[in-house]
Amino acid sequence: MSEDAFPRDPEAPEPTWPPAPPAAPEPPRPPAYTPGSAQPRLNRPVHERYPQIRPTSGYGDPRITRTGPGPGAGTEQEPERSSKLSARLALALTVVIGQLWGLTIVVDEWMAGDTGTAWWGAGFLVLSFLVVLGLWAIDPKDR
Repeated sequence: MSEDAFPRDPEAPEPTWPPAPPAAPEPPRPPAYTPGSAQPRLNRPVHERYPQIRPTSGYGDPRITRTGPGPGAGTEQEPERSSKLSARLALALTVVIGQLWGLTIVVDEWMAGDTGTAWWGAGFLVLSFLVVLGLWAIDPKDR
């Protein structure tokens, strides 16, 4: 494990040790933009790095006239239908939980050798499935 956990950037300048003596100070030049990386290719201006971004991309695009989903978004349009579907969902979930509980009891009884009780439990599971099927068939326009 002689490799370093953070490998050196191949494009970065070679470090010098001991540091070279300071040269004559040059007059400071203001940069056109502030570099943020040791790799020069990443320090280009945004319009050079991403040529697909144009001044008309986004808020400056004349085709965009409105932002957001529009008036009335996020409000319930049919509260009666929503409450009916919520009640039906709660009833179906209750039946499914009952089916899972019944399946656990049926498997326990079957493994214990009490097949008579297991068959009654299987009948309960079939009946609860028919209840869910009936709930599904009540209102076909909601599908």
